[in-house]
Amino acid sequence: MNETLDFVIVGAGSAGSVLASRLSEDGKHRVGLFESGPSDRQWIVDTPFGIVAMLPRALNNWAYTTAPQKGLNGRRGFQPRGRVLGGSSSINAMVYVRGHPADYDDWASLGNPGWAWQDVLPYFIKSENNQDFNGPLHGTSGPLNVARLRTDNAMHEVFLNAARESGFAINPDFNGTTQEGIGIYQVTQKDGERWSASRAYLRAHIGKRPNLEVAIKTDVLRILFAGKRAIGIEVRREGKLCQVFARKEVIVCAGAFGSPKLLLLSGIGARRELNRHGIAPVAELKGVGRNLQDHPDFIFAYRASHPGLFGLSLPGLWGLARSLRQYQRTRRGMLCTNFAEGGGFIKRSSQSQRPDFQLHFCISVVDDHARRLHAGAGFSCHVCLLRPKSRGTVTLSGPDPGLAPTIDPNFLGEEEDVLAMIDAFKATRRLLDAPSLQALVQRDLYTQGVNDDASIRALLRQRVDTVYHPVGTCKMGNDADAVVSAELRVHGIENLRVVDASIMPTLIGGNTNAPTIMIAEKAADVILAAASAQAP
Repeated sequence: MNETLDFVIVGAGSAGSVLASRLSEDGKHRVGLFESGPSDRQWIVDTPFGIVAMLPRALNNWAYTTAPQKGLNGRRGFQPRGRVLGGSSSINAMVYVRGHPADYDDWASLGNPGWAWQDVLPYFIKSENNQDFNGPLHGTSGPLNVARLRTDNAMHEVFLNAARESGFAINPDFNGTTQEGIGIYQVTQKDGERWSASRAYLRAHIGKRPNLEVAIKTDVLRILFAGKRAIGIEVRREGKLCQVFARKEVIVCAGAFGSPKLLLLSGIGARRELNRHGIAPVAELKGVGRNLQDHPDFIFAYRASHPGLFGLSLPGLWGLARSLRQYQRTRRGMLCTNFAEGGGFIKRSSQSQRPDFQLHFCISVVDDHARRLHAGAGFSCHVCLLRPKSRGTVTLSGPDPGLAPTIDPNFLGEEEDVLAMIDAFKATRRLLDAPSLQALVQRDLYTQGVNDDASIRALLRQRVDTVYHPVGTCKMGNDADAVVSAELRVHGIENLRVVDASIMPTLIGGNTNAPTIMIAEKAADVILAAASAQAP
């Protein structure tokens, strides 16, 4: 603390962990990484089953709530975000999905050269160590381990049979030549343990690289400026205020909620928003906190009977105890589960150029983000809209850095999203009505008798929420709402970048963890090239 480094990185999530590792690996630069949460060296993080304890509550989790959602009958939604080394990659469902190639071509077409699919694919490959697939679309020597689940769950074949019965194609690799189809997800695990961004990029180097400093349980309060140049950060640790200075750059990696919050607290944003909280403006960028996008998600749930399903019951708890012993011996079985074991990508119609909806098939009953528990075993199936039209905001709740931001995803704010979700509901039900799954069903918990468009619409308003993929609040581009350039430099400010999911101009068609890691890999090369060019 109260020192000068070369690079100061705010946030040790999926992007920050990658950047801290890459920027420090050649030993030429002093790098500091600052994280509000604790170390990720916890059994509950490394054991995949631990998601059941972290996702629904404030354990390694910011556990935000949204503003009341007009499109959801005024309900407040839940927004889990990782507060631990590795960020959300330490509490998520570990699904490894890159998105559709056309998603990145969209970014380039919006005025972001260097971000088309052919530009970003090498960084996906660079990051990846895939234990199951190789060839030109996959990496086999990167830090991020990607593998099939080790649950050995017989429900996989039941799910795939249901897909065949209902006419869906089977896809063994959603990151291969085609995304469409139903299959079992690969996950960011290694030998049955979670392989978060921190585990992949950071953990082995903490305390080993003399030029890398990692500060945990440290709150970053604001960015420090000399005029229009970022020079460091102000932090609070153990109740003490300190300043840390950056010779080269300050890099904000606090995520789709944290990054716009920090920029606003530091005087970068819409002047009206800054004035409302008495914050002195440094630069007016009206796009800070705008353009929030997230996948609206609906969950079907059924009480059902099958040895591969999990639930709160005496047999279920006894099976969990046996699974614990198996996991300790072999790192296989139920404790390897990410719960969302299967899924897929489906099109709304034959005219769709790419999938419109994504499924996550869970081996237990999921209700209100696992905050509401049900007795007995069952299964659930999420369906989300991949490219919603609705846009939301992240704003300040007040000038106190300790306050949570005000998060308004504006779910189902556009009628087009409602109509698309009605079609998503029908397409998913076609899969769930297949004989292989219906043979297991004992009770339909939420959708019994919901058949016409009006009743589907009403149920969507009652039950839609996030599937944990917020992006876009510091978007990349050159239009009036853009916050960063294609090099991820904050417009109008020197020595300041944002590197995380908040820079995505549009939401990709899939889970956002792998794309965020890709963004950081690409940014590291850009930042190191700029530092080399400036060296005397």
